[in-house]
Amino acid sequence: MGEYLVFHDVAWHATYAIYFFVIGIVAGLSFLSYASWHLPALRPLREKSAYVSFALLVVGGLLLIADLSQPMRFLNMLNPAYLNFSSPLAWGALNLVAYGIASVLYLLMMLWKKDEKNGKMLALVTALLALGLPIYTGFDLTVHQHRPVWNTPVIPLLFVALAFSTGSAVGALMSANNAEAQQVLRQFMLWSAGAVVVILIAIMGTTSYGGSAEELTFMLMTSGTMGLLFVGVGFLAGSLAPVVMLFAPTGKSISVILVSALLILLGSAAVRYVILMAPQQVQTLF
Repeated sequence: MGEYLVFHDVAWHATYAIYFFVIGIVAGLSFLSYASWHLPALRPLREKSAYVSFALLVVGGLLLIADLSQPMRFLNMLNPAYLNFSSPLAWGALNLVAYGIASVLYLLMMLWKKDEKNGKMLALVTALLALGLPIYTGFDLTVHQHRPVWNTPVIPLLFVALAFSTGSAVGALMSANNAEAQQVLRQFMLWSAGAVVVILIAIMGTTSYGGSAEELTFMLMTSGTMGLLFVGVGFLAGSLAPVVMLFAPTGKSISVILVSALLILLGSAAVRYVILMAPQQVQTLF
């Protein structure tokens, strides 16, 4: 195993890992803005979350378009004559556009009308469309049947959990002086990071007991630089440690919450990078 003569290129560049990370935060902040209509403690985060979410959506869209060899091809994804509804990319493009339109309407409503009934409705629509963002990016990987780790049903669930945890982490950093909001966000981070821990253990377990390709992928993910990023930064420091810190009696301390938020963001970035790149590295060896 591992002795091969023909080398191939990595098709999905690291830019996509950054895009997945950014779009996850976009979704998480949309959830927070919606939750603020029902949880008074999060009320100060309503506008902030919506603004930052939309700004990051623009950044994510530019990353996605810039990575295309011909950026104008993005328009083909929206052209009915070119849409392939059997591809998650087509649904993802439509989801992105619909989410962008809903976000603009939501922001305009908050700026001008201050209408609570319509505000709640637009927040709900925006949050539901935001839920589609981590789900479609997960399916973008899951449909690749020849790649270990990617082709597992838990990837969309992992991306949703990461969206909740990173969105809550950014929310915690944006409300560092709001003790009441911090306690709500502590709960969000605790349970979503806990879900990430469980899913990562499931991924590592099933990959380690798979066939030769899965075995090689497991070796790449758990040794060398990839191992440091995935196991050290992504799992231990960025997922398990925040859960332990937030669950401990000292977990309600604002300093602990903020440190946990930073670790969650760092860990999420590392997990997304390794999950995107490691299965592709196996491909370069065949």
